[in-house]
Amino acid sequence: MSKQEVLGQVLGPLSDNERLKRESNALRGTITENLQDRITGGFTADNFQLIRFHGMYQQDDRDIRAERAKQKLEPLHNVMLRARMPGGIISPKQWLAIDKFAEEHTSYGSLRLTTRQTFQFHGVLKPNIKLMHQTLNKIGIDSIATAGDVNRNVLCTTNPVESELHQEAYEWAAKISEHLLPKTRAYAEIWLDGEKVEGTDEEPILGSNYLPRKFKTTVVIPPQNDVDVHANDLNFVAIAQDGKLVGFNVLVGGGLATTHGDTSTYARRADDFGFVPLAKTLDVAAAVVTTQRDWGNRSNRKNAKTKYTLDRVGSDVFKAEVEKRAGVKFEESRPYEFTGRGDRIGWTDGIDGKHHLALFIENGRLLDFPGKPLKTGVAEIAKVHKGDFRMTANQNLIVAGVPADQKDLIEKIAREHGLVDDSVSEQRKNSMACVAFPTCPLAMAEAERFLPEFVTEVEGVLKKHGLPEDDNIILRVTGCPNGCGRALLAEIGLVGKAPGRYNLHLGGNRSGTRIPKMYKENITDRQILAEIDELVGRWAKEREEGECFGDFTIRAGIVDEIVVSMRDFHA
Repeated sequence: MSKQEVLGQVLGPLSDNERLKRESNALRGTITENLQDRITGGFTADNFQLIRFHGMYQQDDRDIRAERAKQKLEPLHNVMLRARMPGGIISPKQWLAIDKFAEEHTSYGSLRLTTRQTFQFHGVLKPNIKLMHQTLNKIGIDSIATAGDVNRNVLCTTNPVESELHQEAYEWAAKISEHLLPKTRAYAEIWLDGEKVEGTDEEPILGSNYLPRKFKTTVVIPPQNDVDVHANDLNFVAIAQDGKLVGFNVLVGGGLATTHGDTSTYARRADDFGFVPLAKTLDVAAAVVTTQRDWGNRSNRKNAKTKYTLDRVGSDVFKAEVEKRAGVKFEESRPYEFTGRGDRIGWTDGIDGKHHLALFIENGRLLDFPGKPLKTGVAEIAKVHKGDFRMTANQNLIVAGVPADQKDLIEKIAREHGLVDDSVSEQRKNSMACVAFPTCPLAMAEAERFLPEFVTEVEGVLKKHGLPEDDNIILRVTGCPNGCGRALLAEIGLVGKAPGRYNLHLGGNRSGTRIPKMYKENITDRQILAEIDELVGRWAKEREEGECFGDFTIRAGIVDEIVVSMRDFHA
């Protein structure tokens, strides 16, 4: 019996995704042939899944799906592309190129900043897909492995103040991303004019069948937990001495995705394995990935993520295997503390004398709205900006590295285009949603289109109960239980259940280290607002000094505290 079988990896017949990957010819499938097929606007058979490994999801406009069906037309198929941007850094030149493509070749004309610290194109029709990849390639960007059963875009804390430490951490995020990338030549051959690339399709880290499920990695610089480490499979917590990076604490096994009605799925905090010096970083990254590759559940995709592997085989067993494969012994974790995770909106000064302007972008949607031409505004800044842009994991954008003599000009452009708005509340700045309708095929309820008006109503509740203007609640909405909006790390998390209905979760904290518990199931937005009104009223009257809303709900016994995972409360 193999070691995998001893550890319970073989739990039944392999899922069909395992067949698909095995037969894909290193992720090529018949994508090239599908591109030539003009009978359908979509990708067929296995290619529907395989394009995800190339950074794309097939979608359609769900607002017009029923009408097209009445006309006996197939859905208006298009693709969403998510770029690979480790640490979220992009140059002004690159920005202008992606802005131009979005304007000319997408159905929505917008750019979407995502919780994965990158940008997405939405609504790219089949005839423009190859042009999209070639446009990105010309400016040094790709979308390799931003979806599918691989390690995805590596996040890095956006900390423009401590510039030297941030640069070191960012460089490690980029190294980790490159180290864990698929080696297959399929991407270049399919999208870059059929170019034949030297090398091999062998995958020493990912293996011939790649990973059992998606895998997410971050590099985080305390005290800001702006990447939400407990939403990710693998996290490197930067440990600095005298302003210099000396190593990382390694956190493994976080994740938020669940399935409604299936108690075998649950959100889970990551486990702290301990400290490793910088020289062992890539070895540890590969060891965690290969252990999950070999031990992960390939029978049931709902239980295939790293968090389930840790709970099935035991965290200590998994950790020992990582030590063996990496040739390292984890040291005791070095002390650190997370004190917040929001972006510092507005100007901050770096220790290098440069200035940085963090722009609040509601839901990350950059589009020219009436009276607020946001997308044009960023493009105008890009035309004069001498530094870089940094996309954040909170869907915002930082204009980084602004010299003193450009500061007034940058702010003038930003204000003229609605990118700086002093009237935006702290509550709005600390609220976030995934895309959901009309483009996401998994959406069960509205999120991005729902959130702005709902925040206005929550602002009214806070004001009604006399709370100070700087008081706020971390509020997040996701249109389905897959976790893209990270609602299960919020003080108030709404998880879509059906049109107009959500599960209401309470009890997360400000630092993002506690998972909220479901308080009410399958209730309407009006019912949710009534619950928030009552609870905020209690919070205003009963709170201890400086007590945040999520902490209050635990102390007051409104919900029980989840220490590690939702599994603690499953029968």
